[in-house]
Amino acid sequence: MARCSTPAIPPRNVPPHEPDRVSTAAEPRRAETARPDPKRVVASLPLAVFLLAPDLTVASVNPAAEQLAGQGARRLVGRRVDELFAFDEPLILGRLAEGEAQLFARDAQVRVFGQPARRLDVMTSPVTHSPGWQLLLVHEAMGVDALSGDGGGAGAGEGVALRAPEVLAHEIKNPLAGIRGAAQLLDRKLEGADKALTGLITTEVDRIAKLIDQMQSLSRRSQEPSVECNLHEAVRHAQAIITASNPGAVTIEEEFDPSLPPVMANPDALVQVLLNLMTNAREACEGRKPARIAVRTRFASGIQLHAGPGGKPLRLPIELRVSDNGPGIAPALRDHIFEPFVTAKKNGQGLGLALVQKLVREMNGRITHDRDEATGWTHFRLHLPVAGSVKPEHMKPEHKDAPTP
Repeated sequence: MARCSTPAIPPRNVPPHEPDRVSTAAEPRRAETARPDPKRVVASLPLAVFLLAPDLTVASVNPAAEQLAGQGARRLVGRRVDELFAFDEPLILGRLAEGEAQLFARDAQVRVFGQPARRLDVMTSPVTHSPGWQLLLVHEAMGVDALSGDGGGAGAGEGVALRAPEVLAHEIKNPLAGIRGAAQLLDRKLEGADKALTGLITTEVDRIAKLIDQMQSLSRRSQEPSVECNLHEAVRHAQAIITASNPGAVTIEEEFDPSLPPVMANPDALVQVLLNLMTNAREACEGRKPARIAVRTRFASGIQLHAGPGGKPLRLPIELRVSDNGPGIAPALRDHIFEPFVTAKKNGQGLGLALVQKLVREMNGRITHDRDEATGWTHFRLHLPVAGSVKPEHMKPEHKDAPTP
C-alpha cells in the first residue's frame, strides 16, 4: 500500500524564526493584509481533519488530528481509517466506504488508535471535484445542550440546532416576497381554474415565510399553539401541493375515515409534516410501475404517549398513515432516520425527518416508521390527540418521559 512521504498540512509548532511567520516593523501593513495560506487555515482549525484517499487511507492530517490520535503525522499518514478508528456505530464506516456520502454522527462512541472509548462528534464529506476523496472531521462531543442551547433533555433528533441564521432567513424571504407579488399580478390577468394556481402560490409563499420564522425558534421552547383542526383538510392541502408540483408523477390513494373527530394540532406544522412525508414517499417510489402512495386515516384505540402535559399519559387515538411502494429505507438506516443529518439521498441534508419529529412532538404527537417486506410497502404513522383532550394553553412539549402511573 502506497504511503505518502510527507503530510500535506504543516505542523502547528513552527519555529519562531520561520520567515513567513515573522512580522517586521518595515512591513506592518503587509502582515495584516496578506491572504492566509489555505493549508495554514486548515492547520488552525480546532477540529481534527483527516484527508482520506479513495482507498480510505489517510493522506494528510492537521495538528488537531495529531493531538486527537496522540500520534504524529508520520505515523498516521498511510494508515487505513479502520486501523485508526473503531466506531461503535457501523453506519459511519459504511458511509465512508460509499465515497460520496455525507454524515454527521453526534456523540458517537469511538476508539482512536487503541485509546479508551470516548464520545466524539464525527462528520464526513466528499471533497468537491475530487472523486473518491473525503474529509473526516472529528471533535470532542459537544452534547445536546451545546448544540441546541436548551438545558432540557430531548429525544433523538431534538438536540440539533435547526435554527436558520438571521442572514439566511432574510435572503430567503426577499425572493419569496417577489414570488408572491408576481403571483398577485398574474391573478389579475387570469380567469377560471388558473386563478386557483396563483392562489396556491400565494398561500404557499405565506406558509414558507412563516415556516422560516419557526425554524429560527425550533431550538427554543416557544412555539405556535395547537388548536382544533380538521386532519383531512390538512391532507388535501398537502396533496394539492404535491400534485401541482409534478402532475401525474404518482398515484395518491386515499382511505379516509369520515367519522374521525378534529385533532389538536398546529395546522401549518401539520401541513409541513405531511408535505415532508409525501415528498419522501414520492421520491422513494420514483421509477416504480406503478408508483403508488397511500394515505390512510383511522381511529387506533389504546395508543398513549407517556409524556403528556403535567406528566399524565395522553391518549393518541387518531392515526394518519403515509405509505409508499418504494424499495424502502436501507436496514442500516432504519433505526436512525429521525436523527439529524442521516439520509439515504445522495444530495440530501438529513434534516427533513428530524424536523418532522420535532414538529410532531411539539403537538404532543408521535411518529413511527415500519417496513412490511411481505407487501413491499413502507409506512410512516402519525398519532395525534383528539381535540378537547388537552387544553390549548397546556399544549407544550415535554422534555422528559413521565413514568406510567
